[in-house]
Amino acid sequence: MTDDKSLFSRIDELVAEEHELRTKHASGSTSDDDERTRLRALEVELDQCWDLLRQRRAKREFGEDPESAKARSADVVEGYLN
Repeated sequence: MTDDKSLFSRIDELVAEEHELRTKHASGSTSDDDERTRLRALEVELDQCWDLLRQRRAKREFGEDPESAKARSADVVEGYLN
């Protein structure tokens, strides 16, 4: 299972990639379709990471084992607001 520190590291990596991609797009070195596809994938993975981190924190807060938290599918995580 992933620990909180690893989740934060992955979140930092994803955010850095997002910024790099936006910079490349602004300079014209990537296509709109490429950017949109990758940005969407980054958003989904970021949402999944944040969701798992929230699950771990909630379990810890209520005396449960944070290691029992499980990453949820993109469909579940992205469906929260729908």
